[in-house]
Amino acid sequence: MHRKWKNFITDKARTLAFPITLLLSLPLLPGCKEEAAPARQQAAAPPAAVFVARVERQAISRGADFVGRVEAIDKVDIAARVTGFLQARHFNEGDAIKSGQLLFTLEQPPFAAEVALRRAQVDSARADLANASTQVARGRELVKTNAIPQATLDDRITAEADAKAKVAAAEAQLQQAEINYGYTEIRAPFDGRAGRSPLSPGNVVSPSSGTLVTIVRDDPTRITFPVTQRQVLQFRRDGGADASERIKVRVRLPDGTMLDSTGRFEFIDVTTNRTTDSVLVQALIPNPQRFLVDGQAVSVVVETGEPEQAIVIPQSALQIDQAGSFVLIVGAENKVEVKRIKTARGLGGQLVVTEGLEIGQLVITEGVQRARPGAVVAPQPAPNVPSGTLPGAQQRRG
Repeated sequence: MHRKWKNFITDKARTLAFPITLLLSLPLLPGCKEEAAPARQQAAAPPAAVFVARVERQAISRGADFVGRVEAIDKVDIAARVTGFLQARHFNEGDAIKSGQLLFTLEQPPFAAEVALRRAQVDSARADLANASTQVARGRELVKTNAIPQATLDDRITAEADAKAKVAAAEAQLQQAEINYGYTEIRAPFDGRAGRSPLSPGNVVSPSSGTLVTIVRDDPTRITFPVTQRQVLQFRRDGGADASERIKVRVRLPDGTMLDSTGRFEFIDVTTNRTTDSVLVQALIPNPQRFLVDGQAVSVVVETGEPEQAIVIPQSALQIDQAGSFVLIVGAENKVEVKRIKTARGLGGQLVVTEGLEIGQLVITEGVQRARPGAVVAPQPAPNVPSGTLPGAQQRRG
């Protein structure tokens, strides 16, 4: 009995000790809370930095985009027309070439010798003709006195005709030899630029040797692209009676910039591709800087009519959810707001806003992942926006 009472007293003591310990620890909690509050205030994150662009109207042109192909106005593959050793090349690959400029020289002595031989044959044939003509004239006098029979005169007349034929043949052979001699100098047929020349001097070239060099006239140049019948009709309506003069053709280069030169329609094919219901359009465009190369694929921008004023925003500002398109703007007190918008695709991939935005609003273009509706942000001008367009931006930076 003594052991049971001892255990009972020990358990009761332990039971009473837990509430006492808990009560002793309660006064410490308020003090801990007062010390943690300043730490949390110090850890509060600053407003997220975002880039913004001011909503403004821009002049945009009406038209459409196409994928076209650059074609040189003139292009020729220079080849040898006679067989001989390639003696010299008188240009460098990529040089600007003038019409009539000497490009290649083939070994000339064999052809010069052939010309001399044919010229001697002509002289011999002409001498034979002169002798035959003299014999005919003499025979006509002798026939009158019956000194020779008529048959002898007929033979002499036949010999004279044969001599004339030999002279003509010799002269033709001389002309051919002179032509071949002329082929030893290969000249440019028009102004342009020289391409790659695969054969070096010392090689034997012939008509079967292939292309010695390609000459391309690249300024101005042509661009061909398919256009649907519907688009052709729209172009003509927008351009009016002088559509070919009012419609402007521009080229977007691979780096996204626009070529400075503006082209015009030169030709619209008279037949339609039945598979695609499109016609081939050909435009002529200046190419003074040689940015366009024959065979190159380019983006063609066809502008029709006068430019119109519209709100254009960067593609990076557009957001889409189940309810549709929207953008985030910076409103009063730098708080983020949601604006539902309606858009249309402009010329050259521009994003045109038809409804939902007002002039002067600040659209977030970068940092949308850090912006939440109702949150306070630190707006900064986008890199392509001049400093000072954002009210108070300089003060915030200072």
